[in-house]
Amino acid sequence: MSEPFTFATLQVEADDRGIVCCTFNRPEVRNALNLEMVQEVRRLLEQLAARDEVRALIFTGAGGQAFVSGADIAELRERGRAEALQRINNSLFREIEQFPVPTIAAVRGWALGGGCELAMACDLRVAGESARFGQPEVRLGIIPGAGATYRLPRLVGMGRARELIFTGRILDASEALAIGLVNYVVPDDQVLAKARALAAEIAEGSPLAVRFAKMALNAAAEMSTDAALTLETLMQAVLFEDEEKYRRMTAFLERRRARKS
Repeated sequence: MSEPFTFATLQVEADDRGIVCCTFNRPEVRNALNLEMVQEVRRLLEQLAARDEVRALIFTGAGGQAFVSGADIAELRERGRAEALQRINNSLFREIEQFPVPTIAAVRGWALGGGCELAMACDLRVAGESARFGQPEVRLGIIPGAGATYRLPRLVGMGRARELIFTGRILDASEALAIGLVNYVVPDDQVLAKARALAAEIAEGSPLAVRFAKMALNAAAEMSTDAALTLETLMQAVLFEDEEKYRRMTAFLERRRARKS
């Protein structure tokens, strides 16, 4: 897989398995999310969505001190009502959530405010032991405005989400794991390796089946039970006629026969 990506605030690498790693690269400000970075991530998502060979997308932060420390406060302070209604970060994180292939947040250091919301918009989260998560917006006179009031309760439950948002308390990696905010905690120097290993596992599956599975899981959170089950059935009907299904099931049956002989 070639690598035609050039950005000012991102470093992007892609391998021949279809695994793409996007590194937020503003370590001098702990990878704070400014408007330029938002625009570049959006452009990257658009480019990758058009490439069928992409199997998984990893997000991580440069420098080791932060994943994304939050929105750029200098920019945020100057934004008014009009900017809030533009949903600058909110709409980007929705695009990440709806990106057609699975996304993984590989988190070391700070993931606060918008950084925590970005991680929650990803499908999976791998945290280093130094990772710190939180929604401290009320301490700055605002509320989480990029999806935390929607996604945090779905990950950790409404009671815990209320506590974290009302207090702005910061969690360490072990507590984040205990409440279900992250999937794994590993030593800091193993975070990216673990994320890549997860991505490699995902890449082994049928590309169409994985995409459909993500689509169905996303829809299930927003649809009625009957609608969600109908969508699942329709996707399964398409996959039942997919050549990839025949190939994979035939290989499975042949391996089983070989073990019995």
